[in-house]
Amino acid sequence: MNWKFTGDRPVYQQIMDTLRGAVLQGELPPGEKVPSVRELAARAQVNPNTVQRALTELEREGLLVGGGTMGRTVTQDQSILEKCRKEALQALARECAEKFLVFGIKPAEAAQLLLNLSEEEI
Repeated sequence: MNWKFTGDRPVYQQIMDTLRGAVLQGELPPGEKVPSVRELAARAQVNPNTVQRALTELEREGLLVGGGTMGRTVTQDQSILEKCRKEALQALARECAEKFLVFGIKPAEAAQLLLNLSEEEI
């Protein structure tokens, strides 16, 4: 997991994004135990309370399941995982479209530019 933080958003939200990404990329597969608050805080070099807030929010979203003394695990509910994936991709698409609009390029034209990219260019 990449623990680089920027000043544009609260750190706990950036931790949530990093953990969502780890789930969506399979680094944290469904049913797998999530590292402890202390372990994540040490890796990210942030206060454990910040990590706790991020994990609590991810539990509220349903992406993580609290296991009491057993710790948290990634949900195995495929509908929640699919919803999370869809929301992440929509946010990425919006961000991309906004950047293209700065140059006066509308979404349809941007889509064509993306389709024309080869894997070597990425």
